[in-house]
Order: sequence, then C-alpha cells, then structure tokens
Amino acid sequence: MAKSSPLDLNELMQRAHNMAGIRLADIAADNHVIVPADLRRDKGWVGQLIESELGALAGSKPEQDFLHLGVELKTIPIDHKGKPLETTYVTVAPLTNIQGVTWENSLVYHKLQRVLWVPVEGERSIPVGERRIGTPILWQPNTTQARQLQQDWEEIMELIALGQVDKITARHGEVLQLRPKAANSKALTQSIDEEGNIQLSNPRGFYLKIDFTQQILINAFS
Repeated sequence: MAKSSPLDLNELMQRAHNMAGIRLADIAADNHVIVPADLRRDKGWVGQLIESELGALAGSKPEQDFLHLGVELKTIPIDHKGKPLETTYVTVAPLTNIQGVTWENSLVYHKLQRVLWVPVEGERSIPVGERRIGTPILWQPNTTQARQLQQDWEEIMELIALGQVDKITARHGEVLQLRPKAANSKALTQSIDEEGNIQLSNPRGFYLKIDFTQQILINAFS
C-alpha cells in the first residue's frame, strides 16, 4: 500500500534519508511488492517502488511527483564508483502545437526546478533485491546548469518546429538530449514535417545526459 504523501519538505527528506543503506527487497516487503528476478521487463520497477515508499502522487501525470512541494523525484542507477549507468528520462517532448511554448512554461523547466535524486545500486551483478539505496540529494539547477538546460531545450525545440524531428540525434544538446520514447518502434505520434504538415514519427522524450547527472552527484558528495 502506498504511503501517504509527505506534508512538507522536511518530512519528504526524512523519509528519503531513512531509506539510505536499505536493500530494495526490504522496501518491497514493507510495501507488499514482489521483487522481479531482473529489470529487463520491469524497467520502471525501482522508480515505482521508491515513489510508493516516499508517497509520490503524480504517477505518469505530466507534473512534478510532489506537486504540493514543488519537487520531482528521480531514482538514478549507479555503479560501484557512483557513476550513473544510464541517461535520466525527464518528460515526453511535444511534437505538435508548440507555438507559444517557451522554456519557462515547458514541462522540462517545470520538472527540473527542484529534483530529489535517489541513487540506487544498479550493477547487473547485484541481484535486484540486494541492491541498496544511496543518500538522497535535493538539487536545484545553478545558474550555469539552468543556462545549459535552456539552451539545449531551445535548440531542440527549434529543430522540432522546423520539421527536423527525425534528424535530431542523441548527440544534439550538451546536457539534454531527445530520444525515441516508446516500448517499440511501431508506436507513432503526430509531428511536423519540413513543409509544416502533419506526419507520423516515433514519440520522443527529453533525457538528461550521464555527464550532467554525474556532475550533480559529484557536486553533492564532494
């Protein structure tokens, strides 16, 4: 059963700190959840477990996980050296009806205003249940990070507006990238072509690059 939502930031951080050093199997038992043998088919399992333990409310809704506290929750799998093992999904990218969307009213901006990062051991050699949760970090982008994020977002959105969505690769962007976001390549959504007409493309999502999230962890723990 999911926990009640924390009343304030102190309660949220207290819950997050209480999980540090605990195995996923113990959190799962506490929440009456079965631990999968591996995460190949259960990619979002760890994140959902942590959400449940901390009392996050948003689920898959396009808003912050703790909207009443202005906090987004991100679990981040790390290796034994503390390096993130994968990019971090932020939100789905809008591919149509993007007139008037600015950085300040974008979902990426909204979600990255304040993030609670929960590092979790992610190496495949460690059984899922044995993986331990790390020390949480409450992060807000500094001036440089905010500028990098805005710059990347604006460049990517300009390419989408120009009908170039299918030419954007994961290499675009310094800290933020756009990638297909779908369980399979058959999933299609509407986007704009170079003539300004509607075409079909794979859905895309915004992701934070590993170097960027690694820097957040280094800054927090140095």
